[in-house]
Amino acid sequence: MISLKLTQIGNSVGVALPKAVLERLHASKGDNLFLIETPDGYMLTPYDPAMAEQLEAAEAVMREDRDVLKALAK
Repeated sequence: MISLKLTQIGNSVGVALPKAVLERLHASKGDNLFLIETPDGYMLTPYDPAMAEQLEAAEAVMREDRDVLKALAK
């Protein structure tokens, strides 16, 4: 377990993430992280869940319409 301290940052409040946590998230200064509420609590991730849904939808279209896409590419 890692304890994080809330810190005043201008008019906001933030937390400093330890280097080991940033390494595991593959994140660094300036990157965007997403805080997602789950049934078990909160999850911090570098992956945008909305983008993941869009990619899944695009992959489904590509699988279903493979022949049409091939014809359009010619």
